[in-house]
Amino acid sequence: MTRELTVAAVQMAMVDGDVADNVATATRLVREAAKRGARLILVPELFEDRYFCEDQRAEHLSKARPLAGHPTVEHFAALARELKVVLPVSFYERSGNELFNSCAIVDADGSILGVYRKSHIPDGPGYSEKYYFRPGDTGFRVWDTAVGRIGVGICWDQWFPEVARAFA
Repeated sequence: MTRELTVAAVQMAMVDGDVADNVATATRLVREAAKRGARLILVPELFEDRYFCEDQRAEHLSKARPLAGHPTVEHFAALARELKVVLPVSFYERSGNELFNSCAIVDADGSILGVYRKSHIPDGPGYSEKYYFRPGDTGFRVWDTAVGRIGVGICWDQWFPEVARAFA
């Protein structure tokens, strides 16, 4: 039996320092994708703000928040429930004293199935990510969602074959 799935990737320019505007833009684009039939919708990595990892600035560390009660994750969980779409949500996570580049896996009923934390953290000119994030500790998992089994890798993770092997 063949099943078809329409997937959408939201692309947007993030406004520097304006979380509300970035969330509103992503919300509008998610709604548009759902209206066009997408059932799995992907938002950009760390879309709440512009990419801040180009250099090392301590003020960016305060942008990280815990998953529990995270306003952006909660907003998109409600949106996923309303639109009945699967919506992995990228966010800058604080867990205890550790900071991660994370993705909450939000199912079509709005439930958070789990979190993936980016494993491969680049460090070089224009990519000071090791200053902001530690390597993830979640491993490479898959989740059974309303649209099927999915795994999530973030950005540089795709360059490493073990990610795809683990998902298989």
